Amino acid sequence: MTVIFEKPADLTGKEGTKLGPTEWLAIEQDRVDGFAEVTGDHQWIHVDVERAKAGPFGGTIAHGYLTMSLVNYFLPQLIEVRGFAHAVNVGADRLRFLNPVKVGSRIRGVGEIVTVEEVKGGIQSVVRVTVEIEGQDKPACVVDTISRYFPEVSHA
Repeated sequence: MTVIFEKPADLTGKEGTKLGPTEWLAIEQDRVDGFAEVTGDHQWIHVDVERAKAGPFGGTIAHGYLTMSLVNYFLPQLIEVRGFAHAVNVGADRLRFLNPVKVGSRIRGVGEIVTVEEVKGGIQSVVRVTVEIEGQDKPACVVDTISRYFPEVSHA
């Protein structure tokens, strides 16, 4: 279930708030192939199904950066901030790839609000997103996402 904040300032003091989990997302070969196409990363472990069967994972695996990019798919399912003029993705910290995502497996996101602070006229939050793999103890990746929200200006 998505945690909703009516305005950016409502994030203040919410450090430690748990978010998620999201719905499961199946990782299929066509998604991996599409990512390879747009990034130019055609390493056999991702795209050569037959060769990968004899590889270290017994089949193709998703690119680590594909897994990380799906955090952007999971974030709106975890947290929704309303009442801002605009928002920007500032970046990410502490990215770790901990477990490969085998094609055919399912992943989901869980999160936690790590920090919230006022910066340059806005509210900045760091949300740690952990991408879990169904049936695995070790997650696929963990990343601290950084978002900045600029509140609406009242014209009263």
